[in-house]
Amino acid sequence: MNDMTAINDHSAWFLNGCVSIRLAAAQGPDRISIVEHRMAHGDGPPLHIHHNEDEIFHVLEGTIRVQIDGVDHVLRAGDIAVAPKRVRHAFRVESLSGARFLTICRGDDFESLIAQGSRPALSAGLPPMHRPSTEQAAAFAELCLANHIELVGPPLG
Repeated sequence: MNDMTAINDHSAWFLNGCVSIRLAAAQGPDRISIVEHRMAHGDGPPLHIHHNEDEIFHVLEGTIRVQIDGVDHVLRAGDIAVAPKRVRHAFRVESLSGARFLTICRGDDFESLIAQGSRPALSAGLPPMHRPSTEQAAAFAELCLANHIELVGPPLG
């Protein structure tokens, strides 16, 4: 493989999941970013809006429910959904065994958020689940805004 197609196998803990940047936006002229996620049952981010990037979800293993502009879509292995930029969306892992999926964006807003808001993975598994304090949640919301992603509601229940 040449440098433009090299797969990045660096994993980090981001929120309650494990992520790997599989293709960085800087690696190609179209600025496509591919992030692999592993998350536990019931996990998912707050309702949010990407102001500059469409977000494509491609499920590799498990089941996730993606809510886009108030409409739920249940995705299983092989399924894809698109959350257009400037549209409210969130997702939740529904399969008891967790899920593995890709998010694909054109640009590096989400990728930058991961770089700034993650911590090194201390094991091959998922981090211990925790709910952020009010202060941690406020700091994360500010970090999201700095990367053109706006938190607009709670995680899906």
